[in-house]
Amino acid sequence: MRLDIPPALLYNKSNKHKGGVILENENPQPGRLSFGRMAAFAIGDIFGGGSFNIINFLYPGFLALAVGLPAHLAGVVILIARIFDAVIDPALGLLSDWTRARFGTRRGVILISAPLVVLSMFLMFYPYSSPNLWVRFWSILASYIFFYAVSSFIMIPYYSLASEMTADYTDRARMTTVRLGCSIFSSIVCVAVPGMIIDGFEGNKGYIVMSLAFGTAFMLCVGATGLFAREGVPPPKEKKGEPFSLKSFVRPFQVKPFRQYLYIYLCCQMTMAIMSGLFFFYVDFYFCRDLTAVGESNIVGMLGAALMFGMQIVALPFYMALIKKTSKAMVYIVGSLIWIIGALLLFLIPANASPVWVYLLAAALGFGISGPGLIPHAIFGDVVDVGALQLGTASAGAFSGIANLINTIAAAAGLAVVMAGIGLAGFQEQVIGAPTVVSQPESAQKAILAIMALAPLVFMSAGIFVCARYKLNKDNHARVLAALEGSDEEKAAVLAML
Repeated sequence: MRLDIPPALLYNKSNKHKGGVILENENPQPGRLSFGRMAAFAIGDIFGGGSFNIINFLYPGFLALAVGLPAHLAGVVILIARIFDAVIDPALGLLSDWTRARFGTRRGVILISAPLVVLSMFLMFYPYSSPNLWVRFWSILASYIFFYAVSSFIMIPYYSLASEMTADYTDRARMTTVRLGCSIFSSIVCVAVPGMIIDGFEGNKGYIVMSLAFGTAFMLCVGATGLFAREGVPPPKEKKGEPFSLKSFVRPFQVKPFRQYLYIYLCCQMTMAIMSGLFFFYVDFYFCRDLTAVGESNIVGMLGAALMFGMQIVALPFYMALIKKTSKAMVYIVGSLIWIIGALLLFLIPANASPVWVYLLAAALGFGISGPGLIPHAIFGDVVDVGALQLGTASAGAFSGIANLINTIAAAAGLAVVMAGIGLAGFQEQVIGAPTVVSQPESAQKAILAIMALAPLVFMSAGIFVCARYKLNKDNHARVLAALEGSDEEKAAVLAML
């Protein structure tokens, strides 16, 4: 059965269904999303994009070269902390669905959690220097777990809020584009500036200053979202949901587009974690290895990372235009192909070559990464709408909790595999009190290069395969919204198309 629904009917003020939420409020606020609310929402991802890029780019080096953890133990820290995060995420997602507050279902939790960002950043980058390896190990692990607990209390309501700002397919893409613009700008700053701060102080004191400075900035951005990112899709007046159980956890997995969303999100996040975790190791210990070996610093890594993130911002208008002409799935596919080709070209750049080659490839990689990085966020609200159609209840928090779980698993697995892999290949960590590590064995250098070049081919090819079968385009999303008020037969017909 085919449903041809005029778009004008989808946003009639009499509709009680908006963005996957069954409204009991008879006065919803349909229409375009204002730029002010869009910006208030987007600024919150300055924390998400910035903090996690500080972690992805700097934390492996911090653990190995400042705290002196062996590479395999650093991988264990990352894995355990993120497993903890993964365990609590689904429960926090359901809790977010049940919470009702005058200040806002999601925003109250975000606002309360904001001040803890400063403390969590400080503890995570505190340069523990005990001569006992296991004291350093447990201190780092506890700090890392605390950071992820705080970030979950912020990011899960934040992800859920994305589906409740607007129900419009195109507005969601616009909102995600602005959000990622803020996130990527934050990523550029958080790749370039932390290193400058750290190098500006003697010893490891720079890590403390850096963590407090960025922790304060992140707190202010998160607080602004909590205060001003007013929901455009009111939640039900009554608390709805079932007690947390295995059944309540697995229900979202019944939704096919949500499973597809998880697959493409997993592929993208794991590849990002692997490449960002190895990027500075690649520059310092492979590409600029002669300079590093004689103790000379360089800015190749910083400029390369800045170019990579800068090109992600430059590419966003291109991908937004491509969404309007084709689909969100096509953007993922096009960007993935550019990313894969750019990464494979790393094999052709010899060590100690002109930095121009790194800059050119970094720009190409950034342009490619921008597409797959945009799409999981852009389709989340659409997928939640399908969940409301199929499951009969609004559950953005439950979907968000699982999405954050997948993100956590992907990043944890990516960084843990990276650290374990280069550790097995002979990577040498900094020993407390010993001379500074300025070189790595050839086996470790080759492992770093191979993982950087091949990770996109392995994971993003799988993402392309899934995206080619994703059918929730603009027209089908319109049918989903219309079918929320339809008969069971109409709902079944729409779901069958997906």
